Amino acid sequence: MLGYQELIIVFLIVLLIFGGSKIPELARGLGKGINEFKKAKDGIKDEIEKEAKKESAEKKDLKKEKNDKDSDKIA
Repeated sequence: MLGYQELIIVFLIVLLIFGGSKIPELARGLGKGINEFKKAKDGIKDEIEKEAKKESAEKKDLKKEKNDKDSDKIA
């Protein structure tokens, strides 16, 4: 993680390169990019969790079927 001194140096370099008028535009673009990244990350996480629950339910159903068949063989 960057400390305060490093952040100030980075900010000054950005200010020198792009000028003061471009900084709000750059910050807005950076914010949108971070937001899109978070949404994509959350979407992937939700998809993985959904598939894991689906697999768990299928596994539970298969165990139940196996137990039913085993109990039929015994009877």
